[in-house]
Amino acid sequence: MNENFNQHALLQNLRDRVIRIPRIWKRAVMIAFDIFALLFALWGSYALRLAEWTPDITTERLTLAAVAPVVAIPVFARTGLYRSVTRYLPEATIWMILKAMLIATAGWVIIIFLMEMAGQGIVPRSVPFLYFILGTALIGGARFLAKWFLNAGRGMRSQAEPIFIYGAGPSAAQLARALRGHGNRHVVGLIDDDPSTHGRDIAGYRVFPSRDLQSLIQRYGAKEIVLSMSSIPAEARQQVIGRVAALHVKVRSLPDISDLVDGRYIVNQIREIEIDELLGRSFVPPDKRLLAEALSEKTIMVTGAGGSIGSELCRLIARWNPKTLILFEASEFALYRIEQELSLAGAPLIIPVLGSVTDDRLVRRTIRKHHVDVLYHAAAHKHVPLVEANILEGIRNNVFGTLTVAKAAAEENVKSFVLISSDKAVRPTNVMGATKRWAELVVRQFAKDSQAKRSNQTFCAVRFGNVIGSNGSVVPLFKEQIAKGGPVTITDPEMTRYFMSIPEAAELIVQAGALSQGGDVFLLDMGEPVRIGDLAENMIRLAGFDVRGIDNPDSGIAVKVIGKRPGEKLFEELFYDRGNARPTRHPKIMRADSNSAARRHDIEASLRELEGALQREDEDTAKALLFALIASDCDRG
Repeated sequence: MNENFNQHALLQNLRDRVIRIPRIWKRAVMIAFDIFALLFALWGSYALRLAEWTPDITTERLTLAAVAPVVAIPVFARTGLYRSVTRYLPEATIWMILKAMLIATAGWVIIIFLMEMAGQGIVPRSVPFLYFILGTALIGGARFLAKWFLNAGRGMRSQAEPIFIYGAGPSAAQLARALRGHGNRHVVGLIDDDPSTHGRDIAGYRVFPSRDLQSLIQRYGAKEIVLSMSSIPAEARQQVIGRVAALHVKVRSLPDISDLVDGRYIVNQIREIEIDELLGRSFVPPDKRLLAEALSEKTIMVTGAGGSIGSELCRLIARWNPKTLILFEASEFALYRIEQELSLAGAPLIIPVLGSVTDDRLVRRTIRKHHVDVLYHAAAHKHVPLVEANILEGIRNNVFGTLTVAKAAAEENVKSFVLISSDKAVRPTNVMGATKRWAELVVRQFAKDSQAKRSNQTFCAVRFGNVIGSNGSVVPLFKEQIAKGGPVTITDPEMTRYFMSIPEAAELIVQAGALSQGGDVFLLDMGEPVRIGDLAENMIRLAGFDVRGIDNPDSGIAVKVIGKRPGEKLFEELFYDRGNARPTRHPKIMRADSNSAARRHDIEASLRELEGALQREDEDTAKALLFALIASDCDRG
C-alpha cells in the first residue's frame, strides 16, 4: 500500500515538474519531438513500402528526409499546434492535426515532384500516403498520451473547458494569466477587432480576428467567451454582445480593471452578462448638482424601502450624505435586509419603521417626529395579475395609501414629495395601472393646493416602465426557467415593454424630484420598447443554450407561449399625448404638460364613493368607480 502511494506521489511530482517548465522550453521540446517523429515516420514509410527494416540510405532519400520537417514544422506552427496547452487539448484537435499533416505532406510531395523533374531519383507513390498516416498517428498520439499523463489523478481539472477572451488589452492579458492553472477554465486564445493585434501573442496567447470567431469555436470546442472590453463605448460593446450571443456559447463579462484591487480578485470577478447590456440604451451620467440638491444634509423618508426601487433609492440616498434616512416598509424581512445592508456599508443615521402606508397615525407620527424634508413614495402593489385578483387591497394600498402619505406630507410641511408611478397608468386596462393613475391625480391635487397657498412644498410623480430585476419582472423569471432547463414562458411574443436598470431608474427619480416645480408628472426616457419574444431568446443564447424551434427541434431551450393574462396590454405607453411632453435640463427626463389638471371636486367625490365601496367590500362597484374617473379624466399628462 505504501509502495503504491509512493509511486503515485512520484508520478504526481513528475507531472507538477513538467507543468512548471517554462512554456518556451515546452514548445522547443514539442518541436524537437515532432522533427524526430516525422523522420521516424518517413523511415517507417520506406520500410513498409520496401518490406525491409533497413532500406538503403541514398543522398536523395537523406535530402527528402531533411526537407520533410522543414516543410512540416512551419505548417504546424501556423495551424496552432504549438499554441495549444497539452493538458487542455480538446478532442477536436485531431482534425487540426489531420489538416496540418495533410498540408505538410502535400508540400513535401510538391518538392518530390520537383526533384524528380530534376532527375534526382524517384519516390514510390505509396510512401507519401504512408508518411501521412504514420506522421498523424505519431504527432496526434503523442499529444493525447501527454494529455492523459498530465491529467491523470488531477480530478476535475482535466475537464477544464476551453474559453476565448474577447479583448486584447491589459485587463484581458491579466485575466488570461490569472486563469492559467486556476479553476475549470483554460484560455485558448484572445479575440480582438483591432487588425494591428491580429496574429500577435499576448500573455502567451495568440490574438485572432473576431470574424473568425465562429470557426475558432468549432475548432477548439469552446463553450464560453469572457468579454474584457470595459473601455470601449457602450454602443460598440452592445454590438459585440449581440454578435457573440448569436454564436450559441455562454457569454460572461469582466468588470473594469480599475474597479478591482490590484487584480487579486480578477478570476472571481467574471460575471454573467446582464440583459440590460443588450438593450442598447445610451448612458447619461447623473447630474451631481441635482443629486446633491435633493439629498445632501436632508432628512429623507422612503416608503416601500425594502422593494426593488425603494431599496435602490435608499442605497443611492445613503451615498449622498443625508442627515437621516427613514426606511418605511410593511415587510419585516425586507426592512431587516435593507437596514442591515445599509448599516454594514457605513451609511449615516438609519431609522427603520415597520408599518403600512395606510396607517395614517404611524405615517404622520414618523414624519412629524423626524422632521422629514423629502419623501419618496415607492410603496405599492405592482404585480398586475395579483392586483387583478385582489382588487380591494390594490385600491386600499395604491390609492388610499398614496392619499394617506401625501396628506400627511402636506400637513406636516414636507418640502418635497415624489410619487413613483408606472407606464401602466397611461390608458390603463388593469387594476394596478388604474390605481397608479389615481395616485398621480391625488398627488396632482395636493400640488394644486400647495400652489394655491403659495407654499414652498412641491408634489410630483415620476412615471417609467419596467426595471430589470425588480420584483415581479420577467427577467428574474426567465433566468430561473433557463436554469431549470426551460421552457421559458411568455404571454405573447409580440408583446413589447420598456426596460431600464434599477440604478438608472433610482438616479433619474431623484433628479426628477429636484427639477419639480409642483404638480409635475415626469416621464423617464426608456429608449425603444423591447419585444418580449426577442428578450427571451437573447437570454437563452446569453446563457449558452440554443433556442429550440423548427430549425432545432431536438435540443436547446424552448420558448412557450401561454397567452396574455387578465388586464395585460400588448403595448405599454409612457405618454397620454407625446406632443405634451416638454424637455427638462436633463436629457433623460421629460415633463408632461400639466395645464389641464383634473378638477378638485371630481377627485374628492370619487374618493368618497370609492372609500364607501371599500368599506362595503363591494369589489364590482369599486372596480367600476376606479375606471369611471379615468374614462372621464380630462388630464392628458
